[in-house]
Amino acid sequence: MATRTDASTRREQILKEAARLFADRGFHGVGVDEIGAAVGISGPGLYRHFAGKDAMLAELLVGISGQLLTGAKRRLKEADGVAPEAVLDSLIEGHIDFALDDRPLITLHDRELDRLRDTDRKLVRQLQRQYVELWVGVVRELYPELAEPAARSAVHSVFGLLNSTPHLTRPGSLPGRAGTAELLHRMARGAFAAAGAR
Repeated sequence: MATRTDASTRREQILKEAARLFADRGFHGVGVDEIGAAVGISGPGLYRHFAGKDAMLAELLVGISGQLLTGAKRRLKEADGVAPEAVLDSLIEGHIDFALDDRPLITLHDRELDRLRDTDRKLVRQLQRQYVELWVGVVRELYPELAEPAARSAVHSVFGLLNSTPHLTRPGSLPGRAGTAELLHRMARGAFAAAGAR
């Protein structure tokens, strides 16, 4: 008999493979049988875990948006009383972890967000706005002379930079995870410093 943990693990496996396949071939280019085969179950067996591909897509995109927001809130809470520069570094590190470890989700978001039901798409956007505003507050604390709209633009620009990682997939195009993370971090900090310069 499968335990709740087994079912949770199976759902996570399904979502991971669905994200990879959707990112590689597009949402409509992948069938439930292919997703099932990737995790060792029949396509119809997927329906014990998800109502269909649309439900998988929604859970992937709503889920990662929620995880980013929750992670940022946790980092802010842990950094209470710490210098704004260290808080910003922590937020950047968290986003870099996402950008390097969950690249298929970035591709999926870019290509397939419009395929979500309106309610799910609105929820993704709401979670993303809250995530951005956490960053804006930290950036403005570090660079108080930076107007709020300019800080928001800088945050979006840095996200664009960090979320470019799916395009760095040629063998040898990345200097290894640690080197890439360090490079992205320096570039993000440089972009914020440039935005905050008078």
